[in-house]
Amino acid sequence: MYNIDEIRQDFPILGRQIYGKPLVYFDNAATTQKPRCVVEAMTEEYYNVNANVHRGVHYLSQQATDLHEEARETVRRFLNARNTSEIIFTRGTTESANLIVSSFSDAFMEEGDEVIISTMEHHSNIVPWQLQAAKKGIAIKVIPMNDDGTLDMEAYARLFSEKTKIVSVTHVSNVLGTINPVKEIIRIAHEHDVPVMIDGAQSTPHFKVDMQDLDCEFFTFSGHKIYGPTGIGVLYGKEDWLDRLPPYQGGGEMIESVTFEKTVFERLPFKFEAGTPDYVATHGLAKALDYVSTLGMENIARHEQKLTQYAMEKMKEIEGMKIFGMQDAEGKDAVISFQLRDIHHLDMGTLLDRLGIAIRTGHHCAQPLMERLGIAGTARASFALYNTFEEIDTFIAGIERVNKMF
Repeated sequence: MYNIDEIRQDFPILGRQIYGKPLVYFDNAATTQKPRCVVEAMTEEYYNVNANVHRGVHYLSQQATDLHEEARETVRRFLNARNTSEIIFTRGTTESANLIVSSFSDAFMEEGDEVIISTMEHHSNIVPWQLQAAKKGIAIKVIPMNDDGTLDMEAYARLFSEKTKIVSVTHVSNVLGTINPVKEIIRIAHEHDVPVMIDGAQSTPHFKVDMQDLDCEFFTFSGHKIYGPTGIGVLYGKEDWLDRLPPYQGGGEMIESVTFEKTVFERLPFKFEAGTPDYVATHGLAKALDYVSTLGMENIARHEQKLTQYAMEKMKEIEGMKIFGMQDAEGKDAVISFQLRDIHHLDMGTLLDRLGIAIRTGHHCAQPLMERLGIAGTARASFALYNTFEEIDTFIAGIERVNKMF
């Protein structure tokens, strides 16, 4: 059973008051709160197991190494990857994307080659490609977006040419909540023998992702968006592709041997993990993945879908409300971006904050999407497994109060 009261007890911060009001935390697309089990596991490791991993022969180092590599297996199992050599630990989605963009471009792209991205990409899947465009002269092609906040798939299919080397798209828009048809995107790309990278930062926390089902070459996500610690993320890559890519960074851990004449790199996954990893954070991430797995990703998705539908129905009753993207919760993740009349999004966010309601305002690191929408920014509410219908009622009452003030 999905007992929301018991779940909320696992997140002490949800009991806080902000300006004398109970906290309503609707900024989950930016980062999620952490359950006790994650914080306690990391504290326990720092107090009792802390030692650098992999190369130490002493007991603590071996114990820490075991926890670190067990975490890799937990991630493998969560993603349904074939083996742990396909799981690379990074600092987050942004570093994972930069790793692939840099290494893939070095190995497989030259002047005039093309990458396909989409209108709704986060800056972390735009700027790294632009850096390569400036460095190597590659071309960036963009999948256009329909007015309803979905990708124009017919236009996507026409973007391919003999110069197309990779497709790199978001699974779920962090602004619109649109769940993109990534299986179809991948299928079309594979018809052209083109690999695909999927940004899973906004999908992984909300519904089940399966690498064998998706069949993408690369997939990225961040720990802090799925109830884990900050500064840890994952890059999944098919083993044969990772084998072909050059290292992203050099240093300790990623080498087998070094002389002044030559370096032999380590086997996967260590080839891409230079330096001391955040082995305590990987343990925390594993605990977070165990937590959501115990609740059941299907149960989480069902709960959040109901929250999103309920919120959208209530918001549409407010005169002057504009919701961006899809107008119903089907095909939409737990994100609602909106504007109310001519009230500036910063004013909306600031005044809701005084009522204890935390939302995000601005361009959400998606300025090209904002340009497509013809706006500077939005207010954004995003939901998580611990949010409630009562919190949405408080949120709606807050919006109505702000509306009256203007």
